[in-house]
Amino acid sequence: MCCCVQLLNIPKIIYLYMSNNIDETRYQLIRLIERNPDISQRELANQLGISVGKVNYCLKALISVGWIKAGNVVRSNNRMRYAYVLTPAGLREKTKIAAKFLQKKQSLYESLKEEIARLKLELKDDSAE
Repeated sequence: MCCCVQLLNIPKIIYLYMSNNIDETRYQLIRLIERNPDISQRELANQLGISVGKVNYCLKALISVGWIKAGNVVRSNNRMRYAYVLTPAGLREKTKIAAKFLQKKQSLYESLKEEIARLKLELKDDSAE
């Protein structure tokens, strides 16, 4: 955990949630592209709940590191559009990200269980008084 979290007295559960959002967006983006290479940036943005600009930024980053390739596809109304394909490197990274994502979700789950147990104990102590 980052030292800033301790200095600012941010609960561990909030820190884990914030750091999960970045990996989760990247993982979900790669997963959606893998399932539907012809998906538009607008559709990706809608499904991920983020702006089209953020999707564009993320896609450019994934292309620059070689995790996905973008190819031109002509749609029926003569407008150009991209098809996104995961590269072998992208598939390997997706697996790594999925494992990391799972580990963080499990850590978040454990933190939630601890918080719930602490709250239950607190409520039990309060009701006994």
